[in-house]
Amino acid sequence: MKKLVIASNNPGKLREISRILAPLDIDVLPQTAFGVPEAEEPHCTFIENALAKARHASRHTGLPALADDSGVCVEALKGEPGVHSARFAGPPPAGTESGRDDQDARNNDRLLAMLAGQANRRAHYYCVIVLVRHADDPQPLIAEAGWHGEIIDTPRGDGGFGYDPLFLVAELGKTGAELAPEEKNRISHRGKALAALLARLAVEKREAGGENQ
Repeated sequence: MKKLVIASNNPGKLREISRILAPLDIDVLPQTAFGVPEAEEPHCTFIENALAKARHASRHTGLPALADDSGVCVEALKGEPGVHSARFAGPPPAGTESGRDDQDARNNDRLLAMLAGQANRRAHYYCVIVLVRHADDPQPLIAEAGWHGEIIDTPRGDGGFGYDPLFLVAELGKTGAELAPEEKNRISHRGKALAALLARLAVEKREAGGENQ
């Protein structure tokens, strides 16, 4: 595998995934480099959406593709925003343009409004990573991980993206947005899922090498 397409248009995700995959001897490219349109994500589970995005990117490019589907799940909201995390506040108002930062801010505002007066603030990020070698790969590599914390009322920090400014990691006393990128990538849902995927790739490489000896 010499090239790998990342099936995402989210700049925050692309930064984190590219940084973690940097040690690999693989040319990691965003799907925007190939003009791949965003895939539909109609499913109610993270794994189905991740698989749909990976197959979509691979089908358009003819290359192996990696997709992430992730979100924050709040206990008091019965797991919401969940798979709807990226568009929790809905599309931008008619006649206006919304960048990623504006969408994140509106999503955070809606989450806080729904949690107003709620004592239970427990939440966790969840991430599923899927890698397909080709669009119809019958054995995609799949890894998952979670990251537990709680939702606070006042955003803190200017790093990260999404719900990170509201997501407090209690044992560190910091939000996801207050962590250095290297620390976040080591302990976050996405970082742990990618680490698990890399471990599986290493095993697969060793086994393939053994078969060729």
